[in-house]
Formats: sequence, C-alpha cells, structure tokens
Amino acid sequence: MRENQLKRKLKRGEVVLGPFMNCAYPAFIEICGHAGFDFAVIDMEHGPLHTLAAEDLCRAADCVGIAPVIRIRKNDAPQIQRALDIGSAGVQVPQIETSSDALSCVRGAKYSPLGSRGLSFATRAGMYTAAGTQITDKLNEESLVVVHVEGKRGVENIAEIVSVPHIDVIFLGPYDLSQSLGIPGQVRDPRVIELMQQCVTIIRDSGKAVGTFADNPEVAKQWIDAGIQYIGLGVDVSIFLRACENLVNAVRRN
Repeated sequence: MRENQLKRKLKRGEVVLGPFMNCAYPAFIEICGHAGFDFAVIDMEHGPLHTLAAEDLCRAADCVGIAPVIRIRKNDAPQIQRALDIGSAGVQVPQIETSSDALSCVRGAKYSPLGSRGLSFATRAGMYTAAGTQITDKLNEESLVVVHVEGKRGVENIAEIVSVPHIDVIFLGPYDLSQSLGIPGQVRDPRVIELMQQCVTIIRDSGKAVGTFADNPEVAKQWIDAGIQYIGLGVDVSIFLRACENLVNAVRRN
C-alpha cells in the first residue's frame, strides 16, 4: 500500500500546492505532477467528472507521485466512501458548518473503530483483496480528511469544528464565504480576509493544518505568510485559459 506522502508533508509543517481539476483527460493530472505540484483536487462538486473518470485520474496521479484528493458534492457517507474506495489519497468535503457535520464526515471516511465507513476489500483502495483483510487500520492512518468551512455559520463554529479528531485540514473557502457575507466573489474584501485570518489562528492553535484557494501566486504567497499550508492553486481550465490568452496576446502585440 502506498504511503500518503501528502499527509506526511503536512505533518512536517510543509507548504503543499495543488490545482483543482475539472478535466477528465489523465494527461492533465500527469502534467501537474511533472510540473512539481504536491497534490491535485479532483473536483466532483463543481466539475463535470464522474466516478470512472475520477478513478482513472487517481491512477494517473499515482504514476507521477502527485496525491489525488477528491472533492465530493456534499457531506454524504456513500460519496465519501466511493471517493476513498477508488484509491484517492483523501477526500474534501464541502459546506461543513458544525461539529456535528465534521463528526459525520469523519465517520464516513474512517473504518471501525474510528468510524463506520462501509467495508469492502474488492476495491482499488483495498488492492482488490490482494493485500488481504488486515488493512483497515492502515487505510484509516493513510486517508486524508479535508473539510471545507466556507460560510458565516461555519466560521462562527470554528472552535467546535477544530475539536473534532481525525480531521487533517480545514479548508477555508473564500468564494462561498464572500457569498455568505453578501459580497459574492469579492474574496479580497477586508471582511473576508479578516474572518479567514481569525480562523487561521484558531485552526493552527488546534494543531490542524489550514487550507484555502488562491487563483494567483501573489494571493498564494500572502496566505502562506499568514500560516496556511495547503494551497489549492488555480483550476486546470482557468490555468489553460490564461496560458492561451498570454500566448495569443504576446503574438498579436507584435
């Protein structure tokens, strides 16, 4: 069974970078690995990806040593189980607002005695039974659990959410937070930044890692300086768009 190097990097206090992936073509995630990213978030919440495509993206990621993390559509035990069963390094769960939400997420992600994840070894995660049946403790140890706190209610309950065990990263979603404040899309508004900074302090004091999204290097560096380790850096389709725009504009300007 492959060790989760992403989880180890976070425990060592390292900063890790990874784009969100909407494209089903496995070469895209391979390219991200060759480029030096630490992980990639396979986006099944906002992207059009289905489970078979996500499983192939996990395989491609493993080939180049980049950790595949799957963002599911909602805090739902069957979706969490499926994301982990197809061999992802971890799962990202959106819209966590209370400690009860967080506990439910952990129960769905971990086998007994830590949770109630459905048990089958005839999966990619279980090596299709090739590893035998004594691997649930190892799978519990290796799986990464990332929860999204991305609204006013979640921010208000952050002190309770961080107390839930077996969560590795609390991901602060700036876009949904801006929307919950009535200023959708204004992620650099001082009100959004102030709330996020308050959360960063509480999360880091709890011993958990903090994550967020940045759509450019300048914003990423600002949040890294503020203590955030887990940076979702851009989205594959947007990265490709900007590269195309720069290429076209560079030629047309001449």
